[in-house]
Amino acid sequence: MNRWLAILPLVALVAMGGLFYFYALKRDPQVQPQALVGKMVPDLSLPTLDEGQPMRIRELAAEGPMVVNVFASWCAPCEIEHPILMGMRGQGVRVVGIAYKDAPPNTQAFLTRLGNPFATALVDRDGRAGIELGVTGVPETYVIGRDGMVLAKHTGPLTETEAARLAKLAR
Repeated sequence: MNRWLAILPLVALVAMGGLFYFYALKRDPQVQPQALVGKMVPDLSLPTLDEGQPMRIRELAAEGPMVVNVFASWCAPCEIEHPILMGMRGQGVRVVGIAYKDAPPNTQAFLTRLGNPFATALVDRDGRAGIELGVTGVPETYVIGRDGMVLAKHTGPLTETEAARLAKLAR
């Protein structure tokens, strides 16, 4: 019986190695989950960064197509993509920001330091809206049509090429 107990950790290690091999090494890291694309954006109500007034994302969409960027002040890739978002705003694209799991004073300082590309900035302090949107990590960017339909999703920092593609969909 003692021999089996001694072998048990080895068996567990081999099983974990097999899981790693079959899942991680066979998985394509370029695959991005697109579960919401082609569906209605969840009916989310989030407080605005400035006044704390609740705003519904579907109501914002009814004003016209928009790019929704999920970001955080603690996110280094968010800082890298920030000039691209500023450029989108300069081109007349309506960009709505959702500060994900971030303290409002930190978000405000981030936007003061780098500039505010957002027509509206919303706060998802506890991350529940991010779960409903299917956020896998920040930054993530969505295009939402006037009818509330999610037209596209991009995971990771935006490139100039990807920003141009999303901007075209948001017009």
